[in-house]
Amino acid sequence: MGTLGYYSTIMRLAPGGFARGMARRVQGAARQALYKRRERLDEPRLLEAFGVSTAEALAERVLSSRPGGAWCEVAQRASVKEALAAIPGAETRALERARAALRGEFDVFGTHVCFGEGQPVDWSRDPVSGYRYPVIPVEQLRLERPGSDPKYPWELGRLDCLVALGQGYWVGRHEEPRRAFARAFVTRTLDFLQANPVGQGVHWTCAMEVALRGANLAQALVMFADAPEARRPEFLVPVLESLAEHSAWVEAHLEDKGAVPNNHLVSNYVGLLMMGLLFPELPDAPRQVARAVSGLRAQMASQVHAEGTSFEGSVPYHRLAVELFTLALVVGRGLGVELGPRYEMRLRRMYAASRAWCSERGLAPQIGDNDSGRVFPFREREPREQGYLVPLGAALFGAAELAEGEFPDEAAWLLGRPGLERFQALRPARPAESVSFPRGGFHVLRGAGAVVTVSAGPQGQGGVGGHSHNDKLSFELHLHGRPVIVDPGTGTYTRDPEMRNAFRSTAAHNTPQVDGVEQTPLSPGRLFALPETARARVQVFQPGAELDRLTVRHDGYRVLPAPVGVERTFVLDKRERALGVTDALVGVGLHEVVERIHLPDREARLRAPTPEELARALRVPDAPRSFESLGVELGSAEAPEALVLFASGLEPRLEPSRYSPGYGQVVASLVVVFGVRLSPPARLRWVVVFN
Repeated sequence: MGTLGYYSTIMRLAPGGFARGMARRVQGAARQALYKRRERLDEPRLLEAFGVSTAEALAERVLSSRPGGAWCEVAQRASVKEALAAIPGAETRALERARAALRGEFDVFGTHVCFGEGQPVDWSRDPVSGYRYPVIPVEQLRLERPGSDPKYPWELGRLDCLVALGQGYWVGRHEEPRRAFARAFVTRTLDFLQANPVGQGVHWTCAMEVALRGANLAQALVMFADAPEARRPEFLVPVLESLAEHSAWVEAHLEDKGAVPNNHLVSNYVGLLMMGLLFPELPDAPRQVARAVSGLRAQMASQVHAEGTSFEGSVPYHRLAVELFTLALVVGRGLGVELGPRYEMRLRRMYAASRAWCSERGLAPQIGDNDSGRVFPFREREPREQGYLVPLGAALFGAAELAEGEFPDEAAWLLGRPGLERFQALRPARPAESVSFPRGGFHVLRGAGAVVTVSAGPQGQGGVGGHSHNDKLSFELHLHGRPVIVDPGTGTYTRDPEMRNAFRSTAAHNTPQVDGVEQTPLSPGRLFALPETARARVQVFQPGAELDRLTVRHDGYRVLPAPVGVERTFVLDKRERALGVTDALVGVGLHEVVERIHLPDREARLRAPTPEELARALRVPDAPRSFESLGVELGSAEAPEALVLFASGLEPRLEPSRYSPGYGQVVASLVVVFGVRLSPPARLRWVVVFN
């Protein structure tokens, strides 16, 4: 798609978006001009803002006279520790995080980095490529550099390591280790501030990162409010000045200039809210809090569908959005700022959506981009994990429909003993059921130990598709909590544009591909856009006690010289413990149709079905009358999990592939490939029988 065609498409998908975007650009330019002319906050103005005359009096004013309502307040420590004590291993996990932070040890998207206790951190270095982003004014910095990825230093620069140190300070039982965590908090904070002057280097290129860093710094400072090390003027003065600079920078660089603002803008508002509520005496804090509250309410309405799904078109980004909106709600509640019943109701539905597509082990499908992004810095979680959100939502809202699983570490930290008591008082929820989310484009079939999640709906971000893939009619199959048929994931963003587009492509998904054409054209130079052309949608959704039926279709191949429409029907047969898939093609001409089934590993092999497996497959509604002599067994040879049987003539084969279970992580895997040359109308059928 050329430049003219691309922008024409965006204008069609987001009517008025360009006009609003241009207006916001003008407003943003004005904000940045004011920011450049503003008087930087120095020590005398800081003391005046907090109503004290000396730096020595600042600690008493800032850290001793606190309202005590936010989760990170010292007044909440006993309540948090009581809740943690009720969770097996929670205190140990918190101490392990703190000790890793003390050692300067980080896991950056699967890459282990360790700088050593008391040693400076190489904040601007991408540990994979070795490239070090220069500390120069952001206007002069070239962010996208082949082979390097700014997300890696950004991950370090969010400073969630400071909150980890605070966790150790709170749960530690002996005074000297607690003092060590406090000293490390001071040295690590000053190290970052000195190495990354305001407006210079990679850590000031993205307002989202500045906002989340400011939020973590503010929360950590409050956690250490009674630590003598944090109360010294030589530390407290520059940290408060830095918080003022962080909030001013975010406000001046709000990421609202695109045709369709996304999670970055939500992050901006969350950061402004956190810094302004935790330190309301900072200059401009009242205005910034008001802007954040208004902005969060508006973005909840525009970025979250009424059904509870994020508009990003990505299940992993749904997790990020839930954490963002939750952190704002929890801290706002604690400090007397309400975001409103509509905000709370929609957030509650977001938790319900996560429950709908999580399998027994709490893993969610990888539909759309997965950058492993999180906001809660309390416990390490697998990039695909969302199950912990469900009991957190139950405790947050007292929601009986979410009452399942174990009370998670995140809930203990954010909600303390009252959250634990709310959760324990709830009766267990009924088992999750099959559900369709037409606005989000996610559809879930459940039963007999299987969870099938299908992608069929509009591109995310209002049709812009920034985090969407060519995955229409694709699906994931989890059996007894384990991903067995998967979406291959994301791989990377800007480090390797070719890999980025390969993981977004039609061939990287479990969906029919006609004549080697993409469902929606991929523009090599636009790594965060995939404008709507396929028009995927639901035709039939019929859940039942014994059978679930879902029929979905898309028009992505109607642009071919000989147009083709594709319709796919899923039948989850809970009696036979089987999933039947039928692809119907309608159109004209002769076409090459290739289908793929992507696996998370290399545990698969060809083998003949047993008579019992064959009989079960034949009893599935709409199953073919005859099958290929060899099917594909999934799982280890010692404990196979499923067998895929193919209609005669499809001739499956196994080929090498790759799987990305989280951002920056790519492992060897296999893909099942099959297909046929045909003239529509035609049907391709196959069945998965599982143990």
